[in-house]
Amino acid sequence: MGQTKPSNEGGVDDNLRRVFQSTLEEDIPDRFKDLLNQLKEQGSSASRHGEDNE
Repeated sequence: MGQTKPSNEGGVDDNLRRVFQSTLEEDIPDRFKDLLNQLKEQGSSASRHGEDNE
């Protein structure tokens, strides 16, 4: 009772892999890097002042 995939499903799988792989390889925009750095600075500042809410 083995079911076989229709031939077009293999193409869909390959296309999805290509799209996701290209997304993974994209650089993070500078504005996001800046935001992440700001959050890190706020987190380290809060922990130095004993305000860390973890």
